[in-house]
Amino acid sequence: MRLAAAIEGRLAEMLAADLAAAERAVTAGLREASDGLKTELRGQITGAGLGQRLARTWRSEIYPKGGRSIRAAGLVWSKAPDIVGLYEEGAVIRSRHGLFLAIPTQAAGRYGDGGQKITPGGWEQRTGLILRLIYRRRGPSLLVADNARISKRGLATANRGRRGDAGFTRLAGRTTVPVFILVPQVRVKKRLDVVGAARAWQGRLPGLILRHWKEP
Repeated sequence: MRLAAAIEGRLAEMLAADLAAAERAVTAGLREASDGLKTELRGQITGAGLGQRLARTWRSEIYPKGGRSIRAAGLVWSKAPDIVGLYEEGAVIRSRHGLFLAIPTQAAGRYGDGGQKITPGGWEQRTGLILRLIYRRRGPSLLVADNARISKRGLATANRGRRGDAGFTRLAGRTTVPVFILVPQVRVKKRLDVVGAARAWQGRLPGLILRHWKEP
């Protein structure tokens, strides 16, 4: 009985130590895999020229938060799933109303108020200029701004002029600037491989857990 008691007590200690090591290894391995996948997906986006703004939408989290568990789970997600999915699968984008898509030029800028994507109506409201349609049979049609000027940042702005010594308004550098390009549709090519990256890190996970298990 004493021998049995001694064995059981030692076995319990060994199992507790092994369980703690397993919890630490599984949690650490999942954290490394989740962070690695997030970093790779962010790199895919910047490498495809889609910018840091979209890249930073990738997030990762380990559950349970702030603890260790042999049943730990890692989650990697994007706060812009629709945009990421578009570049993951590719698609043809058409106007909802069957007309044209307005693609902003450099002169329009990329974002309007509140960080939203710039639109012709939002651009007119922001600048006070009225856009004029130039229809072209060959090539895309244009929305242009008359009596505009290009700022140092390359943006089209209202040419309000300056008052001279005699009280006359002088308009310097005014021109007609293409602000939006009108196209019937846009084909978005597949530029990301989210599924492939996730599968690759899933395959590395057993090795990562084993490496952390062997660490002192």
